[in-house]
Amino acid sequence: MDGAVYQNGVLRVPVNGEIDHHGARVWRDELDELIRVHRPRELLLDLQGVAFMDSAGLGLLLGRYRHMCTLGGRLVLLHAPASCVKMLRLSGADRFIYLKEERKEESV
Repeated sequence: MDGAVYQNGVLRVPVNGEIDHHGARVWRDELDELIRVHRPRELLLDLQGVAFMDSAGLGLLLGRYRHMCTLGGRLVLLHAPASCVKMLRLSGADRFIYLKEERKEESV
């Protein structure tokens, strides 16, 4: 998968495009293969490039959350668009899926 980086137990994957019924299936297969190969303690999905996500996308995230739990790890979402955050909050998934924003270093 283009852009995926594994370092120090963290698998960081940039996710982009539309995560609908068709896109979620492709992402699921690719993410599960990366998890199988690397067995990370943390799966960091960078959602900055996500233009649209529907309930299939929510299902994708919940499935990867469960997968990471079986490994004793966790799922973290980075740069989640407001529409994704809203869906996570409405479903209650924000209580167990971590949402994170990276802060840029300020120049002095």
